[in-house]
Amino acid sequence: MTILLSAASAGLRAQTTGPKMIPSGKNAERIISVESLQSKIEFLCDTLFKGRSSGTAGSNEAAFWIARQFRKSGLMTLDGKYSRSFDVDGNAGHNIIGFMPGKRTGLRQSYVIVTAHYDSHGMIGGSVYPGADSNASGVVAMVSIAEMFARMKELGRSYGKNIIFVATDARERNSLGAEALWDDIASGRMRDPVSGETISPDRVHAVVVLDILGSSLSPLSKGRKDYLIMLSDGGFRFELFRANDSDGLHLDLGTDYYGSEGFTKMFHSRIGDQAVFSRNGANCVVFTSGITMKTNKVEDDPLSLNYPVFKKRVFLIFHWLEKVL
Repeated sequence: MTILLSAASAGLRAQTTGPKMIPSGKNAERIISVESLQSKIEFLCDTLFKGRSSGTAGSNEAAFWIARQFRKSGLMTLDGKYSRSFDVDGNAGHNIIGFMPGKRTGLRQSYVIVTAHYDSHGMIGGSVYPGADSNASGVVAMVSIAEMFARMKELGRSYGKNIIFVATDARERNSLGAEALWDDIASGRMRDPVSGETISPDRVHAVVVLDILGSSLSPLSKGRKDYLIMLSDGGFRFELFRANDSDGLHLDLGTDYYGSEGFTKMFHSRIGDQAVFSRNGANCVVFTSGITMKTNKVEDDPLSLNYPVFKKRVFLIFHWLEKVL
Protein backbone atom coordinates (compact mmCIF):
# COMPACT_ATOMS: atom_id res chain seq x y z
CA MET A 1 0.00 0.00 0.00
CA THR A 2 2.84 2.41 0.91
CA ILE A 3 4.53 1.71 -2.41
CA LEU A 4 1.28 2.38 -4.30
CA LEU A 5 0.67 5.67 -2.44
CA SER A 6 4.27 6.76 -3.10
CA ALA A 7 3.92 5.98 -6.80
CA ALA A 8 0.64 7.91 -6.96
CA SER A 9 2.21 10.88 -5.19
CA ALA A 10 5.16 10.83 -7.57
CA GLY A 11 2.78 10.76 -10.53
CA LEU A 12 0.83 13.72 -9.15
CA ARG A 13 4.04 15.71 -8.63
CA ALA A 14 5.09 14.95 -12.19
CA GLN A 15 1.75 16.30 -13.45
CA THR A 16 1.91 19.48 -11.41
CA THR A 17 5.59 20.24 -12.01
CA GLY A 18 5.76 19.21 -15.66
CA PRO A 19 5.37 21.51 -18.69
CA LYS A 20 2.31 23.74 -18.42
CA MET A 21 -0.31 23.12 -21.09
CA ILE A 22 -0.99 26.24 -23.18
CA PRO A 23 -4.70 26.59 -24.09
CA SER A 24 -5.31 26.60 -27.82
CA GLY A 25 -6.84 29.70 -29.39
CA LYS A 26 -9.44 27.40 -30.94
CA ASN A 27 -11.17 27.51 -27.55
CA ALA A 28 -12.05 31.15 -28.16
CA GLU A 29 -13.89 30.35 -31.39
CA ARG A 30 -16.64 28.65 -29.41
CA ILE A 31 -17.97 31.89 -27.97
CA ILE A 32 -18.49 33.55 -31.38
CA SER A 33 -21.34 32.55 -33.66
CA VAL A 34 -22.85 33.75 -36.92
CA GLU A 35 -25.93 34.77 -34.94
CA SER A 36 -23.99 36.86 -32.42
CA LEU A 37 -22.11 38.68 -35.16
CA GLN A 38 -25.26 39.39 -37.13
CA SER A 39 -27.22 40.61 -34.10
CA LYS A 40 -24.46 43.08 -33.18
CA ILE A 41 -24.29 44.50 -36.69
CA GLU A 42 -28.07 44.76 -36.88
CA PHE A 43 -28.06 46.59 -33.55
CA LEU A 44 -25.47 49.16 -34.69
CA CYS A 45 -27.45 49.71 -37.89
CA ASP A 46 -30.78 50.24 -36.08
CA THR A 47 -32.58 53.50 -36.80
CA LEU A 48 -31.90 54.42 -33.15
CA PHE A 49 -28.37 55.36 -34.24
CA LYS A 50 -29.46 57.23 -37.40
CA GLY A 51 -26.31 56.28 -39.28
CA ARG A 52 -23.83 57.10 -36.47
CA SER A 53 -22.65 60.43 -37.88
CA SER A 54 -19.94 61.88 -35.65
CA GLY A 55 -21.13 64.44 -33.10
CA THR A 56 -24.75 63.24 -33.12
CA ALA A 57 -26.84 61.51 -30.47
CA GLY A 58 -26.72 58.33 -32.56
CA SER A 59 -22.94 58.35 -32.57
CA ASN A 60 -22.92 58.86 -28.80
CA GLU A 61 -25.25 55.88 -28.33
CA ALA A 62 -22.90 53.75 -30.43
CA ALA A 63 -19.96 54.90 -28.28
CA PHE A 64 -21.81 53.91 -25.09
CA TRP A 65 -22.57 50.49 -26.55
CA ILE A 66 -18.92 49.88 -27.49
CA ALA A 67 -17.81 50.91 -23.99
CA ARG A 68 -20.24 48.37 -22.54
CA GLN A 69 -18.79 45.66 -24.78
CA PHE A 70 -15.29 46.54 -23.58
CA ARG A 71 -16.43 46.38 -19.96
CA LYS A 72 -18.03 42.95 -20.52
CA SER A 73 -14.71 41.70 -21.88
CA GLY A 74 -12.89 42.96 -18.80
CA LEU A 75 -10.82 45.53 -20.66
CA MET A 76 -9.15 48.11 -18.47
CA THR A 77 -9.77 51.83 -18.80
CA LEU A 78 -7.14 54.50 -19.32
CA ASP A 79 -7.38 57.34 -16.78
CA GLY A 80 -10.49 55.78 -15.25
CA LYS A 81 -12.73 56.00 -18.32
CA TYR A 82 -13.13 54.35 -21.70
CA SER A 83 -13.87 57.56 -23.61
CA ARG A 84 -11.47 60.27 -24.77
CA SER A 85 -13.06 63.36 -26.27
CA PHE A 86 -11.86 65.67 -29.03
CA ASP A 87 -13.33 68.45 -31.13
CA VAL A 88 -15.25 67.70 -34.33
CA ASP A 89 -16.33 70.98 -35.90
CA GLY A 90 -17.52 72.34 -32.57
CA ASN A 91 -19.06 69.08 -31.39
CA ALA A 92 -17.53 66.40 -29.19
CA GLY A 93 -16.10 63.31 -30.84
CA HIS A 94 -15.26 60.25 -28.75
CA ASN A 95 -12.58 57.58 -29.13
CA ILE A 96 -13.44 54.51 -27.03
CA ILE A 97 -10.32 52.79 -25.66
CA GLY A 98 -9.92 49.50 -23.78
CA PHE A 99 -6.69 47.91 -22.56
CA MET A 100 -5.75 44.25 -22.16
CA PRO A 101 -2.39 43.70 -20.45
CA GLY A 102 0.06 41.11 -21.65
CA LYS A 103 2.75 39.30 -19.68
CA ARG A 104 4.59 41.46 -17.17
CA THR A 105 8.08 39.98 -17.30
CA GLY A 106 10.07 43.08 -16.42
CA LEU A 107 10.99 43.59 -20.05
CA ARG A 108 10.21 46.84 -21.82
CA GLN A 109 6.49 46.76 -22.62
CA SER A 110 5.26 46.89 -26.20
CA TYR A 111 1.76 47.38 -27.57
CA VAL A 112 -0.43 46.34 -30.47
CA ILE A 113 -3.31 48.70 -31.24
CA VAL A 114 -6.44 47.22 -32.84
CA THR A 115 -8.74 49.89 -34.19
CA ALA A 116 -11.98 50.31 -36.16
CA HIS A 117 -13.97 53.47 -36.82
CA TYR A 118 -17.59 53.39 -35.69
CA ASP A 119 -18.99 56.52 -37.35
CA SER A 120 -20.75 56.48 -40.70
CA HIS A 121 -22.52 59.05 -42.88
CA GLY A 122 -25.64 59.47 -40.75
CA MET A 123 -28.73 60.87 -42.48
CA ILE A 124 -28.61 62.55 -45.87
CA GLY A 125 -31.73 63.91 -47.51
CA GLY A 126 -33.93 62.17 -44.97
CA SER A 127 -32.41 58.74 -45.67
CA VAL A 128 -30.39 56.77 -43.14
CA TYR A 129 -27.02 55.44 -44.25
CA PRO A 130 -26.71 52.34 -42.02
CA GLY A 131 -23.00 51.69 -42.60
CA ALA A 132 -23.22 47.93 -42.05
CA ASP A 133 -20.09 47.01 -43.95
CA SER A 134 -18.50 50.44 -43.50
CA ASN A 135 -17.89 50.10 -40.68
CA ALA A 136 -20.19 48.28 -38.27
CA SER A 137 -18.45 45.15 -39.53
CA GLY A 138 -15.04 46.40 -38.40
CA VAL A 139 -16.38 47.42 -34.99
CA VAL A 140 -18.12 44.09 -34.43
CA ALA A 141 -14.98 42.25 -35.52
CA MET A 142 -12.96 44.28 -33.00
CA VAL A 143 -15.30 43.74 -30.01
CA SER A 144 -15.58 40.04 -30.91
CA ILE A 145 -11.79 39.69 -30.99
CA ALA A 146 -11.67 41.41 -27.59
CA GLU A 147 -14.16 38.80 -26.31
CA MET A 148 -11.97 36.02 -27.70
CA PHE A 149 -8.85 37.32 -25.97
CA ALA A 150 -10.84 37.71 -22.74
CA ARG A 151 -11.82 34.05 -23.05
CA MET A 152 -8.19 33.04 -23.47
CA LYS A 153 -7.31 35.08 -20.39
CA GLU A 154 -9.95 33.14 -18.43
CA LEU A 155 -8.28 29.92 -19.56
CA GLY A 156 -4.92 31.14 -18.25
CA ARG A 157 -3.34 32.17 -21.54
CA SER A 158 -1.28 35.36 -21.67
CA TYR A 159 0.60 37.00 -24.51
CA GLY A 160 3.90 38.81 -24.78
CA LYS A 161 2.47 42.16 -25.84
CA ASN A 162 -0.33 44.37 -24.56
CA ILE A 163 -3.40 45.02 -26.72
CA ILE A 164 -5.11 48.39 -26.96
CA PHE A 165 -8.55 48.25 -28.58
CA VAL A 166 -9.74 51.59 -29.99
CA ALA A 167 -13.05 52.45 -31.63
CA THR A 168 -12.26 55.67 -33.46
CA ASP A 169 -14.77 58.40 -34.21
CA ALA A 170 -14.87 60.87 -37.10
CA ARG A 171 -13.25 58.78 -39.80
CA GLU A 172 -15.67 60.46 -42.19
CA ARG A 173 -14.43 63.86 -40.95
CA ASN A 174 -10.88 63.55 -42.24
CA SER A 175 -10.01 60.84 -39.67
CA LEU A 176 -10.06 63.27 -36.76
CA GLY A 177 -10.42 60.38 -34.30
CA ALA A 178 -7.30 58.64 -35.60
CA GLU A 179 -5.47 61.98 -35.49
CA ALA A 180 -6.55 62.49 -31.86
CA LEU A 181 -5.45 58.96 -30.94
CA TRP A 182 -1.99 59.37 -32.43
CA ASP A 183 -1.64 62.84 -30.91
CA ASP A 184 -2.34 61.31 -27.49
CA ILE A 185 0.47 58.82 -28.10
CA ALA A 186 2.95 61.26 -29.62
CA SER A 187 2.33 63.82 -26.86
CA GLY A 188 2.82 61.33 -24.04
CA ARG A 189 -0.80 61.44 -22.84
CA MET A 190 -1.35 57.70 -23.28
CA ARG A 191 -0.25 55.77 -20.20
CA ASP A 192 -0.17 52.07 -19.38
CA PRO A 193 -2.87 51.58 -16.71
CA VAL A 194 -0.84 48.81 -15.03
CA SER A 195 2.61 50.39 -14.84
CA GLY A 196 1.77 54.05 -15.34
CA GLU A 197 4.50 54.29 -17.96
CA THR A 198 4.07 56.39 -21.07
CA ILE A 199 3.01 54.49 -24.19
CA SER A 200 5.34 56.21 -26.63
CA PRO A 201 5.32 55.74 -30.43
CA ASP A 202 8.46 53.59 -30.34
CA ARG A 203 6.67 51.10 -28.10
CA VAL A 204 3.82 50.57 -30.58
CA HIS A 205 4.65 47.30 -32.32
CA ALA A 206 1.80 47.58 -34.82
CA VAL A 207 -1.47 49.37 -35.50
CA VAL A 208 -4.15 47.09 -36.96
CA VAL A 209 -7.03 48.77 -38.81
CA LEU A 210 -10.27 46.83 -39.37
CA ASP A 211 -12.27 48.58 -42.09
CA ILE A 212 -15.02 47.02 -44.23
CA LEU A 213 -14.98 43.30 -43.38
CA GLY A 214 -18.44 41.85 -43.85
CA SER A 215 -19.23 41.62 -47.55
CA SER A 216 -18.39 39.05 -50.22
CA LEU A 217 -19.42 41.28 -53.12
CA SER A 218 -15.86 42.02 -54.33
CA PRO A 219 -14.09 38.64 -54.38
CA LEU A 220 -10.42 38.24 -55.22
CA SER A 221 -11.04 35.15 -57.36
CA LYS A 222 -14.09 34.14 -59.34
CA GLY A 223 -16.28 31.78 -57.33
CA ARG A 224 -14.46 32.41 -54.01
CA LYS A 225 -16.60 34.36 -51.57
CA ASP A 226 -14.39 33.37 -48.63
CA TYR A 227 -11.55 35.85 -48.98
CA LEU A 228 -9.67 38.51 -47.03
CA ILE A 229 -7.25 41.29 -47.94
CA MET A 230 -4.34 42.32 -45.72
CA LEU A 231 -2.39 45.44 -46.65
CA SER A 232 0.91 46.29 -44.98
CA ASP A 233 4.40 47.51 -45.79
CA GLY A 234 5.43 43.90 -46.26
CA GLY A 235 5.58 42.76 -42.65
CA PHE A 236 3.37 40.26 -40.82
CA ARG A 237 2.47 38.31 -43.96
CA PHE A 238 4.18 35.11 -42.85
CA GLU A 239 2.07 35.07 -39.67
CA LEU A 240 -1.11 35.55 -41.73
CA PHE A 241 -0.50 32.65 -44.10
CA ARG A 242 0.65 30.48 -41.22
CA ALA A 243 -2.53 31.23 -39.24
CA ASN A 244 -4.70 30.63 -42.30
CA ASP A 245 -3.20 27.18 -42.82
CA SER A 246 -2.56 26.00 -39.27
CA ASP A 247 -5.98 26.99 -37.97
CA GLY A 248 -7.84 25.37 -40.85
CA LEU A 249 -9.59 28.47 -42.20
CA HIS A 250 -8.12 28.44 -45.72
CA LEU A 251 -9.45 31.81 -46.83
CA ASP A 252 -8.48 33.17 -50.24
CA LEU A 253 -5.88 35.78 -49.21
CA GLY A 254 -4.69 38.91 -50.93
CA THR A 255 -1.78 41.12 -49.87
CA ASP A 256 -2.45 43.90 -52.38
CA TYR A 257 -5.60 45.72 -53.44
CA TYR A 258 -6.83 43.56 -56.34
CA GLY A 259 -3.41 43.50 -57.99
CA SER A 260 -3.16 47.27 -58.40
CA GLU A 261 0.00 48.88 -57.03
CA GLY A 262 -1.55 52.34 -57.19
CA PHE A 263 -4.76 51.40 -55.40
CA THR A 264 -2.79 49.40 -52.83
CA LYS A 265 -0.71 52.45 -51.90
CA MET A 266 -3.79 54.66 -51.88
CA PHE A 267 -5.89 52.35 -49.71
CA HIS A 268 -3.06 51.55 -47.32
CA SER A 269 -1.38 54.90 -46.84
CA ARG A 270 -3.43 57.73 -48.32
CA ILE A 271 -7.06 57.30 -47.30
CA GLY A 272 -8.81 56.29 -44.09
CA ASP A 273 -7.51 56.06 -40.54
CA GLN A 274 -4.55 54.01 -41.74
CA ALA A 275 -3.17 57.08 -43.53
CA VAL A 276 -2.72 58.79 -40.16
CA PHE A 277 -0.78 55.88 -38.67
CA SER A 278 1.33 55.23 -41.77
CA ARG A 279 2.20 58.91 -42.13
CA ASN A 280 3.48 58.91 -38.56
CA GLY A 281 5.76 55.95 -39.11
CA ALA A 282 3.72 53.23 -37.41
CA ASN A 283 3.82 49.63 -38.62
CA CYS A 284 0.28 49.68 -39.95
CA VAL A 285 -1.76 46.69 -41.11
CA VAL A 286 -5.18 46.97 -42.74
CA PHE A 287 -7.70 44.13 -42.97
CA THR A 288 -10.58 44.58 -45.41
CA SER A 289 -12.90 42.73 -47.76
CA GLY A 290 -12.82 45.62 -50.22
CA ILE A 291 -15.02 48.46 -51.35
CA THR A 292 -18.23 47.32 -53.07
CA MET A 293 -20.99 48.97 -55.11
CA LYS A 294 -22.93 49.38 -51.83
CA THR A 295 -20.18 51.01 -49.78
CA ASN A 296 -21.25 54.37 -48.30
CA LYS A 297 -24.74 54.02 -49.77
CA VAL A 298 -28.19 53.46 -48.31
CA GLU A 299 -27.94 49.85 -49.53
CA ASP A 300 -25.04 49.15 -47.14
CA ASP A 301 -27.36 47.36 -44.73
CA PRO A 302 -27.05 44.20 -42.60
CA LEU A 303 -28.74 42.02 -45.23
CA SER A 304 -25.92 42.70 -47.70
CA LEU A 305 -23.26 40.95 -45.58
CA ASN A 306 -22.02 37.35 -45.67
CA TYR A 307 -21.99 36.33 -42.01
CA PRO A 308 -20.46 32.82 -42.27
CA VAL A 309 -17.50 34.28 -44.17
CA PHE A 310 -17.35 37.25 -41.81
CA LYS A 311 -17.00 34.83 -38.90
CA LYS A 312 -14.05 33.11 -40.60
CA ARG A 313 -12.39 36.50 -41.13
CA VAL A 314 -12.80 37.36 -37.45
CA PHE A 315 -11.26 34.01 -36.49
CA LEU A 316 -8.31 34.47 -38.85
CA ILE A 317 -7.52 37.98 -37.60
CA PHE A 318 -7.70 36.69 -34.01
CA HIS A 319 -5.30 33.80 -34.72
CA TRP A 320 -2.99 36.12 -36.68
CA LEU A 321 -2.90 38.47 -33.68
CA GLU A 322 -2.02 35.54 -31.43
CA LYS A 323 1.08 34.98 -33.55
CA VAL A 324 1.97 38.69 -33.73
CA LEU A 325 1.66 39.03 -29.95
